[in-house]
Amino acid sequence: MSYLDNVRVFVRVVELGTLSAAGRDQRVTPAVASNRIKELERHMGVRLFNRTTRKLTPTEHGRVFYDGAVKILEAVNEAENAIADLSHNPKGALKITAPLGIGRRLIASGIPEFHDKYPDIEVRLRLSDHNVDILSEGVDVAFKLGILEDSNLRMRGIMNCERVVCGAPAYFEKRGLPQTPDELIANKHDCLLLRYPGSKEYFWTLQTPEGVKKLEVTGPYDSDDGDVLTQWALDGRGIINKPLFEVKSHINAGELVPILASTPPLGVQLAAIYPHKRFQDPKVRLMIDYMAERCQRLIGKMLA
Repeated sequence: MSYLDNVRVFVRVVELGTLSAAGRDQRVTPAVASNRIKELERHMGVRLFNRTTRKLTPTEHGRVFYDGAVKILEAVNEAENAIADLSHNPKGALKITAPLGIGRRLIASGIPEFHDKYPDIEVRLRLSDHNVDILSEGVDVAFKLGILEDSNLRMRGIMNCERVVCGAPAYFEKRGLPQTPDELIANKHDCLLLRYPGSKEYFWTLQTPEGVKKLEVTGPYDSDDGDVLTQWALDGRGIINKPLFEVKSHINAGELVPILASTPPLGVQLAAIYPHKRFQDPKVRLMIDYMAERCQRLIGKMLA
């Protein structure tokens, strides 16, 4: 076994807390991950972890080795990146994430073409509408709609995206068409919300003549999948607040009707988020450049 591979598994076990999680991250079985930790412990002659049935926590020796191991891996990555820059032949794995909606529409379909251009880059894509802890999960690039809240991360804006509040004609025939933001609450309209631990969408933020207004809207059900909300809206089950490019085709077809045009929701930025040191990696730069151009082009077509 490669000593560096052993060190990589060790670092991820410390960061993720279990052999199974570290194994998934490094694409090895828990048994292989366990053997790599044991080999490191034999090599150094000390125990690196205290083991329980649920979690591994580093011993004092393990904590000391972790600090040095992180620096070793960073130095190796920087050296490999420098060589890749000189040779114009980037190699290695990229772990990227995106929300389900933009992941399906914009990101996932571009991965094969990206790999065709850079065949030595292995892409690991994870799609989720949940908040992803970029640092602890070892993510290289996260494409997201939102704002940067972690000062340990950096952001490259791709484009500003208009949002729209809309619902199906059948819903408005049944419940009436809201004329003002306050009517959403006063008339107890069924507003469909994206909810998950850490979600910021428990309220809608609209632009009014009096300024930005937060509305604590409610509805009979919610989901952690934005596309589920769109389908419920299409079925006449409620009102959604979505990026316009995601629902423009349904609006053009008359399947959804935009409302509150004079008090639209605040827009949202599509951006690439990455740890500070990752942008030194040519693979990260290439992925962000490629996806930025692709997203701008495809969203432009969706809005045409």
